[in-house]
Amino acid sequence: MQSINRRTHQTIALSFLAGYVDTVGFIALFGLFTAHVTGNFVLIGRELANPSHGVLIKFMAFPAFIFAVALTRMAVVWLERAGKSPLPYLLLLQLVLLLGFMGFGYMIEPVNDTDAPLALLAGMFGAASMGVQNANSRLTMQHLTPTTVMTGNVTQLVIDFVDVLRGVADDDVRKRCIKFFWPVVAFGAGAVAGAFAYRELMFLGLLLPSAILAWLCIGEYLAEKSERIVPSTL
Repeated sequence: MQSINRRTHQTIALSFLAGYVDTVGFIALFGLFTAHVTGNFVLIGRELANPSHGVLIKFMAFPAFIFAVALTRMAVVWLERAGKSPLPYLLLLQLVLLLGFMGFGYMIEPVNDTDAPLALLAGMFGAASMGVQNANSRLTMQHLTPTTVMTGNVTQLVIDFVDVLRGVADDDVRKRCIKFFWPVVAFGAGAVAGAFAYRELMFLGLLLPSAILAWLCIGEYLAEKSERIVPSTL
């Protein structure tokens, strides 16, 4: 039960964080998506067809995202070979990158030119931070519902909810419905919170998701440490 609760808390926290960070990036950096970086392809197409501003930062976000995913994969391989649990270290890496996003953004706020070096760095660090979360969900947190892109979650939630309404859902379907419900709600809540936080605090609003990551990192480290100690005392 404790493990299930921990997973639920992780899913809700990371979904909230993704919605929050994605919204801050979108508002602050003229439509940059950090959590689901492929959404930038649509915006790049629009910018190329009707040039205005912000196309370079969207181009730069993609290699930053890819590099972060590759780095995460190599970190997992190295840490597992060293006999260490990768998850606390990956959460710490994501936290460092998120702080970089906040720091570079704070130094240039308000952002008037997304082609400015500090704005580009802010966008790249934001995309890299969410790249780590995306990769982490497939490498060490496969037990969690996806936390960064909600399209699949919403689709599955609607399918299961329709079956519940039809009265043909078994216990597994009902449990899955609840499982997908919370990350969707958390992501939406994070998006709303991120918008209000940026309006009031600008890039300093990223202190909240940074604190969430720090909490998850410390919690995971203590949990892993406890799991190592318990068997040795039996």
